[in-house]
Amino acid sequence: MNFNFISKTALFRGCTEEDVQIIAKQLNFRKANYKKGTIIFAEGSIVTEIGLVLYGSVQLEHNDIWGGKTILGIVDTGSIFAEAYACIPNEPMMINAVSNEDCEILFINVTKLLSSCFHHPKQNRLIQNLVIMCAQKNIQLSKRSLHTSPKTIRGRLLSYFSEQISAQGSNKIILPFDRQQLAEYLNLDRSALSKELGKMKKDKLIEYRKNIFEIKDI
Repeated sequence: MNFNFISKTALFRGCTEEDVQIIAKQLNFRKANYKKGTIIFAEGSIVTEIGLVLYGSVQLEHNDIWGGKTILGIVDTGSIFAEAYACIPNEPMMINAVSNEDCEILFINVTKLLSSCFHHPKQNRLIQNLVIMCAQKNIQLSKRSLHTSPKTIRGRLLSYFSEQISAQGSNKIILPFDRQQLAEYLNLDRSALSKELGKMKKDKLIEYRKNIFEIKDI
């Protein structure tokens, strides 16, 4: 297990490699590998562990009874998922956590982390890091709500592009989604999305190739 890498993740910020080795035994760290498209945590399941992505990425999605899928976000290497559900006893998952590509996941027992049975000088620091990451995840979900609130497809795209420009510090941005994923994230039909992107390109508002976009003078 790469304790050096784990100690540098946001969850273990403030912990040394030696700290992580000790914590690993107390919190029953375990690793698992998943092929692309594998369900890691299923909707309706009860979880007591959070997942820390050691490599690859995980997609958080919701599927309705009619077969529609909504992407809520992508969890990249070094980030965590299922933290909110793991912190609340017996709260069933409302979403699926699916491997977005081949990945390796470290599972950490949050029930033990939050209990009085866990004794380590960095316990409070870990809990503080976890709270911060939960808050950041809530902000990300709020951003998605802002992007899906405009009534027009162009309005949703411009809202999302605006956020990405601010986050990446450039009008040339790399999106974490392919076309289908972007459509599902913005709650749009893929063909309608592609048609609108074509119109925006014709109007000289954007240029793009695959997931690399250059936003012009909007």
